[in-house]
Amino acid sequence: MTKGPVPFLNIGKRAKDLLYKDYNFDQKFSLTTTSNSGLGLTATGVKIDELFIGDIQTQHKSGKTTVDVKIDSDSRVSSTVTVDEALTGLKTSFSFRVPDQKSGKLDLQYLHDRCALNSTIGLTSTPLVELAATFGTNELSVGAEVGFDSASASFTKYNSGICYNKHDFSAALLLDKGETLKASYIHLFNETNGAAVAAEVTHKLKTKENYFTIGSSHALDSSTLLKTRFSNSGKVGVLCQHEWRPKSTVSLSAEYDPKVVSSPSRFGVAIALKP
Repeated sequence: MTKGPVPFLNIGKRAKDLLYKDYNFDQKFSLTTTSNSGLGLTATGVKIDELFIGDIQTQHKSGKTTVDVKIDSDSRVSSTVTVDEALTGLKTSFSFRVPDQKSGKLDLQYLHDRCALNSTIGLTSTPLVELAATFGTNELSVGAEVGFDSASASFTKYNSGICYNKHDFSAALLLDKGETLKASYIHLFNETNGAAVAAEVTHKLKTKENYFTIGSSHALDSSTLLKTRFSNSGKVGVLCQHEWRPKSTVSLSAEYDPKVVSSPSRFGVAIALKP
């Protein structure tokens, strides 16, 4: 774990990753290569029903600066320039999309032993501004985030949260706009095979509705990971990920939703190659 508190975005991340990360119900393929000069190239293609979308992304690292450029199948170009440790603990990034002239934004992240600050400012005459802060230690963190749209003079988000992290477990509680309360927990039982369970409970304060998702993860062997999850709606999901060569994986996902009468089952495969 890091020395300081986690950024607000990462509150509850350990449980969320176990429950949702890498599940994919489309057909996805990606190829990543890296040269000795620090230039990386990633090509990704996804088939969703009868639609195929893809993108090519390049990344170049030089010292503390990283430049990312991505071109998608709709000929849109996204660029991000990131400077790490411009000052001690400060990360700065500038991003924009072409041809969207209003897409430019500036992101700042400052990490300290007792606080983590994040801000996003849209580079327009009426920007969207987002601020987030957490305070505490690497074990106990308390924080909040707020978003303000100056064009409509309204708040787009106002959330708060608290989390407690230890090596073998993590618990988090988030309040979203004063309307939704979400609690999550993850527990690591066996470091050898990574056996862990996680749960997420959501409570709607206005409607008194409750939802939950529980899941598990463990390694079948040194190169194969198996994950499962189940929700209160009866939805069941399974993921099997196999690393057939170093850094190259194939992931098979399946989900059954009894509420979808026409097609209750979904399947997906994702292949990631890193020669």
